[in-house]
Amino acid sequence: MGQLTSENLTVLFLSVGVILATARIGAELVQRFGQPSVLGEILAGILLGPTCLGVIAPEWFRFLFPREGVTPAVLEGFNTIGLAMFLLVAGLEVDLSTIWRQGRAAMSVGVAGIALPFGFGLAAGIVAPRQFGMAPDSDPFTFTFFLATALSISALPVIAKTLMDLNLYRTDLGMVVIAASVFNDLIGWIVFAIVLGMMKTNSAASALSISTTIVLTLAFAIVLLTAGRWAIHRSLPFIQAHTSWPGGVMGFALALTLLGAAFTQWVGVHAIFGAFLVGVAVGDSPHLRERTRMTMHHFISFIFAPLFFGSIGLSVDFGKNFDPLLCTLVLALACVGKVFGCAIGARLGGMARAEAWATGFAMNARGAMEIILGLLALQRGVIDERMFVALVVMAIGTSMLSGPMMRLVLRLERPVRLASLLNARTFVRQLAATDRMDAIRELCASLTAVGLDRDTVEQAVLERESVMPTGIGNRVAVPHARVEGLASPLAAVGLSEQGIDFDAPDGDRAQIIFVILTPRHDDGAQVKVLADIARTFAHPKVLDDLLNVQSFTEFLATLKTHRHAEGE
Repeated sequence: MGQLTSENLTVLFLSVGVILATARIGAELVQRFGQPSVLGEILAGILLGPTCLGVIAPEWFRFLFPREGVTPAVLEGFNTIGLAMFLLVAGLEVDLSTIWRQGRAAMSVGVAGIALPFGFGLAAGIVAPRQFGMAPDSDPFTFTFFLATALSISALPVIAKTLMDLNLYRTDLGMVVIAASVFNDLIGWIVFAIVLGMMKTNSAASALSISTTIVLTLAFAIVLLTAGRWAIHRSLPFIQAHTSWPGGVMGFALALTLLGAAFTQWVGVHAIFGAFLVGVAVGDSPHLRERTRMTMHHFISFIFAPLFFGSIGLSVDFGKNFDPLLCTLVLALACVGKVFGCAIGARLGGMARAEAWATGFAMNARGAMEIILGLLALQRGVIDERMFVALVVMAIGTSMLSGPMMRLVLRLERPVRLASLLNARTFVRQLAATDRMDAIRELCASLTAVGLDRDTVEQAVLERESVMPTGIGNRVAVPHARVEGLASPLAAVGLSEQGIDFDAPDGDRAQIIFVILTPRHDDGAQVKVLADIARTFAHPKVLDDLLNVQSFTEFLATLKTHRHAEGE
C-alpha cells in the first residue's frame, strides 16, 4: 500500500468528519422519537451512500468515499478498530454472575430463546437457502449455521436500554431478562465464532485448519473467562493505585482489547470476538468502577460507534437491494422464533403469562449485534446484499418493537416528562410581573404562540389559582388547569430574579414559575407532570443553575444535564 499523500489525508479527514457529524445528527433526531440511536446512524450512512448521495450527486460521493486506493483501506482499518472497541463496550455490559443469581427462570429463557429460533434458521437454510439470500458461491452448510445464529442472537445493550427506559431494569423481570440475554450473547458469539472459522476465504486465515481454529477459539474463551478473568481482577487494584484516573485503567483495557482482537483475528475467526471476550473479562470484575466503565462507554459509543454504523450505508445500495418479501420473511421468522421461544422458556421457569410475553419481546431486540453479524457474512461471501439489507431491517424493526410491545403486554403507562412539554416560544427568560396573577397572565400570553385561546387559558388557570395557591416550595410555583379541547399537555415557564409570592408552604418567593395545561380528561397526566417537577427541583442546585441561563436551549440543556447526573 502506498504512502498517504496530502490529498489522501484531506479526503480521509473530510469523509470521517462528514460521517461522524451526519451519524450523530441522525442519532439525536431518532432518539427524540424514542428510537435507538443506531437507527439514526444507519440512516445517516444510507443518505451518504450509493442509495441517496450516489444518485443525487455521484461526483461528490466518489470524491468523499472513493472505492479504490489508500484512503478506503485506511478508513476500513479505522472502522474495524472502532468495531472492536464497540464490542469491548458490549462485553463490559455482561455480568456473568447474573446467570447464576437468577437461576432456573433465566436459564430456561436463555436456552429456549436460542433453541427455537436456531431451529427455525436451520430449517429455513436447509429448505430454501437461495430464497433466504445465500450468496451464489457460498457453502450451504456454512450459510445454514449462519442463518440459525443470526436468528437466535440478541443485543444486550439495546435490551438493557429498553428496560431502563421502562423503569424495569432493577425489577425481578429485568434481572431475568438481563441474565438470559447474557447467556444468549455468550452462546451466540461462541457459535458464531465457529461459523466464522468456516468462512475462511483468505490465505492468511487458511494457514490454520478449521478444526484448529475452532479448538483455539474455544480454548481462548475458556482461559480468558477463567484464569484470565481472575488475573484481570487481581491486577485492577494495582493499576488504580499506581496510575492516573481514568487513563490507567482505560489504557489497560484498550490494550488488552487490541491484543485479544489480534489473537482471534490470527486464528481465523474475527477481531471482534476477542474484543468481546476481553470486555466480558474486564467488566466482570467488581474493581472496575462504574465511573470508569461509563467513561469508556461514552468515549466509544459517541465516536467509534457512529463512525462504524454510519459507514455501513456506504457499501450497499439499500434501494436497489431492498426485497420486501425477503425482509418480511426474515422479520417474521426472527420475531416468531425469539418471542415464542423466550415466552415458552419463561413459562417453564415459573413466570406469569404477561411477564413471559414481555420477556419474549424484550429478548427479541437484535440491534447492532445483528448488523455486525450480517456485515461480516456479507464481506466473507456467505450472504448476498439482499439478505444483508433484510438483516438490517430486521435488526431495526425488532429493536423498535421491543419497548412498545412490552409496554402493551404489561399495561405500563407512558411517563410524562416536563422537558417534552416545553418549547422556545413558551419560555420567558425574565418575567415582568411582580405578583402571581400578572405572572400567570404573562405566561398564558406566551401559550397563544402555540395556537391556544388566551382568554380561555387565563380564565381556567386563574380560577384554579383562586381556589388554592400553587407554590410548592423550593422557590418553585406550578399554576395549572385542565382545559377543554386540549389534545395533549402543554407548559410555559418563566424566571423571576426578585421572586413572586405564590404562598408556598416554606414561605419562599417563587423564582421559577410553570403554567401547566392538561386535557380535561387527562387520565392522570397532570399528576405525572407535577410529580416530575417536584422530583426535578428537589435539589436546590437545579434551580440555581437554571436561573443563570440566557436562552431556552441553555435551560433545556441544564435540565437534561441534571437528569443525567441523577441517572435518569
